[in-house]
Amino acid sequence: MDYFMKRGIFISIEGGEGTGKTTQTGLIRDYLQARGYSVLLTFEPGGTRIGRSIRKILLDPSNKEIDAYTELFLYMADRAQHIRQVVIPALNKKGRAVVTDRFTDATVAYQGFGRGISASLIDVLNRSVTAGIRPDLTICLDLGPDIKSGLLRAKSKNIRDRIEEERISFHRKVRNGYLSLARREPGRIKIVKVVSPAERTFAMIKKHIDKLLKKSAGWPVSRLACYKPGNRKTSKPAN
Repeated sequence: MDYFMKRGIFISIEGGEGTGKTTQTGLIRDYLQARGYSVLLTFEPGGTRIGRSIRKILLDPSNKEIDAYTELFLYMADRAQHIRQVVIPALNKKGRAVVTDRFTDATVAYQGFGRGISASLIDVLNRSVTAGIRPDLTICLDLGPDIKSGLLRAKSKNIRDRIEEERISFHRKVRNGYLSLARREPGRIKIVKVVSPAERTFAMIKKHIDKLLKKSAGWPVSRLACYKPGNRKTSKPAN
């Protein structure tokens, strides 16, 4: 069944290291395009020209002295640029789908649960830099307790990454953070167990996307009330 596309939809893909986010974002893109959507794939950090410079600082393994708060504000700077330069312009277009590899939940999981920074501070910052815009659906890929296999898979890319090189205890905290977020917001955040092959994992993701597409058929034409920088008032989807 084809659903009438009244305005853009916003999907984020989350999960720990080596969970296969890149593969699944590609499969999601192909599926949405087949349904008639114009799909924009993006990511954090680094989804803009300025963001790419920030990403280099954040992931450079030689920058081990970065303080947790420095890290937090760098991610927020990247997000502020990303949301205004990439995400908002796309969501203001009817029939557009934005799929991002990581968004606000990553900051809660990594900097909140992983680094121990106050959840209330992260919430205030996230709301400020995103103008309150949140994904319509968040897919969180989960490998289960076997975090080591994901880290080995991530490191096999032969590209050193400061976050991937953190201790296993850090990555366990991150996973617990994602699970906690999903319990807190079960309507938006869906935990999807990673299985092989990738198409089996996508089959589970597809069910959540189909529900979103059906629901989105009744949303207002204007998603963001013609958002302009400095105006934080946004329209909310009808329940």
